[in-house]
Amino acid sequence: MIMQQRLTAEELLTLKTGAFGAVFLVSNADPGMLALFRESFAASGAMSGASGVVKEALTTGPLPKLPRDSAMEVESVVLPALGRAMGILREKAPQDVPVYRSVVLAAADRVARAHRGVAAAEAAVIDRIRDALDEPA
Repeated sequence: MIMQQRLTAEELLTLKTGAFGAVFLVSNADPGMLALFRESFAASGAMSGASGVVKEALTTGPLPKLPRDSAMEVESVVLPALGRAMGILREKAPQDVPVYRSVVLAAADRVARAHRGVAAAEAAVIDRIRDALDEPA
């Protein structure tokens, strides 16, 4: 059996920042008010399917504070957070690595599809999210 270490509040927030930030990036890649409502609902559906440490990270604690100035600034916080989240999970909860990766990508995909299919800008953001998740430790 794999031993799982408890994650600190800061580590849990890193996982949440990466996941929520990924959704935010995709949502902002092709903005629209009605779309935003549909997209957040779609993302919450994907995230509700999480389990273990990933579920704990996404459903407890404070909401992450993301920069509001520009998409570039948000991306500069979110993509490294995704990479750190994967490193934290590889070290402390290896069984949850595929869970986190699939929840983040499913949420990003659902957000993109929630409003008139996946736009090119959304697909490009999802590719950057996938790259950040797949970056070697």
